Amino acid sequence: MGGSGFLGNALYKELCGYFDTYGTFFNARRSFEGNKQFFRYDLEEDDVFEILEKVRPQLIISALRGNFAGQIQAHQHLVEYVSKHDCKIYFLSSANVFDAYSKYPSYEYDKTLSDSVYGRLKIKIENMLLRLPKKKMGILRIPMVFGNQSPRVKEIKGNIQNNLPVEVFPNLVVNVTNDDKFTQQVHYLINRDKSGIFHLGSNDLVHHDDFIREIIDRIGSFNPIYKRVYTTNEERYLAVLPKENKLPKNLQIGYQEIIDHHVLG
Repeated sequence: MGGSGFLGNALYKELCGYFDTYGTFFNARRSFEGNKQFFRYDLEEDDVFEILEKVRPQLIISALRGNFAGQIQAHQHLVEYVSKHDCKIYFLSSANVFDAYSKYPSYEYDKTLSDSVYGRLKIKIENMLLRLPKKKMGILRIPMVFGNQSPRVKEIKGNIQNNLPVEVFPNLVVNVTNDDKFTQQVHYLINRDKSGIFHLGSNDLVHHDDFIREIIDRIGSFNPIYKRVYTTNEERYLAVLPKENKLPKNLQIGYQEIIDHHVLG
């Protein structure tokens, strides 16, 4: 679900050569209209059960975006379907489920608490999944996502080209990921039939402003305008680190590798 977005489409491309993979899209693009594996789906208007009955999936990956009330209703229907069928659901969640805790990074089984509307939405959907038997669900929490085609890197490039300031948060400590590593990790989880809660970000931490400056250095020789945003005078963490459910070494990543390999290409 959500196969036309940045991460949803990256997952589709990673998995479609190995599995009978389907996706949904909302905004019409010719590449999706002509692809028999894609279904048009408006989460505010359409009944997701119709697609589920056609596809009869063994695994649903939810990368849905859009209207928050629509997302909640859609996930209620997805969880209902999973509970009644031989099926599992992976939900793409976010580090923002912990954004009320600013003094330390968060691990898989820490209590969720968010100050943001977005974080509270993710918590609400996570709680729906947590009522399912563990073997039927996976909560995949991800931090900030980068990569050449990522919305974040495109926005940075656009701001530089248009002489607009690039926002950096000097006191914010984060971990990060990119589309390539994330999709490999999800592929592994599917192959090993994994379930539970996973934190799929870099194993190390970096200040947001240092990371963005290094990315811009790799993109090219620019003299960007930086807008330094201070939300607090103290260091603030927004990071999801793995502790209990660690992946094999070859699927782990450090933030420097994301800078080195996935900005240059």
